Amino acid sequence: MSQSIINSTIKPFKATAFHNGAFVDVTEQDLLGKWSVVFFYPADFTFVCPTELGDMADHYEKLQAMGVEVYSVSTDTHFTHKAWHASSDTINKITYPMIGDPTGTITRNFGVMIEEDGLALRGTFVINPEGQVKVAEIHDLGIGRSASELVRKIQAAQYVASHDGEVCPAKWQPGEETLAPSIDLVGKI
Repeated sequence: MSQSIINSTIKPFKATAFHNGAFVDVTEQDLLGKWSVVFFYPADFTFVCPTELGDMADHYEKLQAMGVEVYSVSTDTHFTHKAWHASSDTINKITYPMIGDPTGTITRNFGVMIEEDGLALRGTFVINPEGQVKVAEIHDLGIGRSASELVRKIQAAQYVASHDGEVCPAKWQPGEETLAPSIDLVGKI
């Protein structure tokens, strides 16, 4: 990435997702007005991917309670997502939208396309209700992610968004002390 995606506004897209037994249209407009996670993974019917998607499914209820919608995205089609959902116990528990991006438009919009393979890197993006990217994390293909750490990052992003002038230090958890940057703190931490 030559330019940071942080604080950029999501680009327009239109795609089809497999969601709760149906094919549904999803656009960037669906991400506005609430917190969203766009969770890219390389491909259906693979190895690390189902462990990540299953972990996200295990945390989905908590994320929903936090006002967060999750969208998983791969360059597979929505038909492939349906077939995977029907054939895997792990994937069958997913109730968040699984977006198909066979043209790679969304994957390229977020800068995670592996052009020579037509696959996405493991990219996780947290988007605020205004459509701005607040967290961006990209992993190589062999490195799985943790949904519990993502939950903590979203909690910190939501806290900072609603508490002007405060920031969350490393390992911050809800209820813990935050910082209010000022000249008085310089050299004291």
